[in-house]
Amino acid sequence: MSRLDRGTARGRRALHWAAPFLGALLLAACQQQMADQPRYQPLQKSTFFGDERSARPLPPGTVAQGELRLDDAFSTGKSNGVLVDRLPVPLTLALLERGQERFDIFCSPCHGRVGDGDGMIARRGFRHPPSYHIDRLRQEPIGHFFDVMTNGFGAMPSYAAQVPLQDRWAIAAYIRALQLSQNATLADLPPGERQRLLGESR
Repeated sequence: MSRLDRGTARGRRALHWAAPFLGALLLAACQQQMADQPRYQPLQKSTFFGDERSARPLPPGTVAQGELRLDDAFSTGKSNGVLVDRLPVPLTLALLERGQERFDIFCSPCHGRVGDGDGMIARRGFRHPPSYHIDRLRQEPIGHFFDVMTNGFGAMPSYAAQVPLQDRWAIAAYIRALQLSQNATLADLPPGERQRLLGESR
């Protein structure tokens, strides 16, 4: 094999090994250019649109998937402008468990794990919310709790952006369960549970 042929063969082998690296380098350069392309910052003024807003409003009539509100009681907590006094979703163990989970995440920092208004935020000097166990809140219709989560009340802001409709009802149902649990009497238990507890206490 001539010196020229050997040089050509070595060059081909080097190119064979270098090709993937060159490809990766070109791809990285391309990706970097795409990452550096012009873009609007949030709420930045735009010269492209007539109203100068870069954040575009939704087209009229647009409804997000799952947000079509055909049932006033479910979507507002009110029926004909009056707070509902019945849960507009089936009351199940799964609903209460979901309500407890969401309550512990979103509500307990202020309201406390048992709804007594002594959460960690309140303990650190912020305003104490009222206990769910006072007569006024025990007598409020369940729609009240949904309405407060949706629209806010007093020092409490709206949680509509953080908590979906179904979860707000789950929390409202769990608040009712908390109210019952903290104020229940032996007579409220089913006969079988009452007998079991009386047997254990002897």
